[in-house]
Amino acid sequence: MAQKGLARDTVVRAALELLDEVGLDGLSVRRLAARLGVQNPALYWHFRNKQELLEEMARELLAPEMGGPRQDESWREWLTRRAHRYRRMLLSHRDGARLISGSNPGPEVAQAFERELRTLVELGFTPAQGLHAIGSISHYTLGFVLNEQAARERQARGDAQELPAYDDFPLTVAGVRESGAPTSQEAFAHGLRLILDGVAASAPA
Repeated sequence: MAQKGLARDTVVRAALELLDEVGLDGLSVRRLAARLGVQNPALYWHFRNKQELLEEMARELLAPEMGGPRQDESWREWLTRRAHRYRRMLLSHRDGARLISGSNPGPEVAQAFERELRTLVELGFTPAQGLHAIGSISHYTLGFVLNEQAARERQARGDAQELPAYDDFPLTVAGVRESGAPTSQEAFAHGLRLILDGVAASAPA
């Protein structure tokens, strides 16, 4: 039975707002209760512990991100769009990648993944090919954003190291000038293309 006057989705939305303010390490049931103007026990009507709250927050972010290809969209176009959308979702909240990587998505998200996998099988992939295609792209995206957000946190704390002289690393500087920083949109898109080229090499025509 839920605590009267405090809806579960209200708690989750407030938790995501608090996450943006204090980060994953600063998020606590006590702080969330204070934000909502209630005592800690009121939240335990909805969530048995902090981990259960984090998993519900992750599901809130992940659920809208699942879906199949649009009409006349190839599997490569679909998976490209899916990866970019996933990255935007992870970046939409502070420590979003850490939140997702440390949570169990639950049965509803797993069922949505099953529907995506079925779509690839219907397009000619074997179950293993489809599983590894989606999994590899998702893991790449998650790892990329983990690095992006970790760099932002270090910069916000003032922990960024002094950059070395450009003359000492001419090839690195040339590479950045040509295609952007290692955590740029261009770098993400380039890495994604490499993965999709590998998928295409073993995927059906």
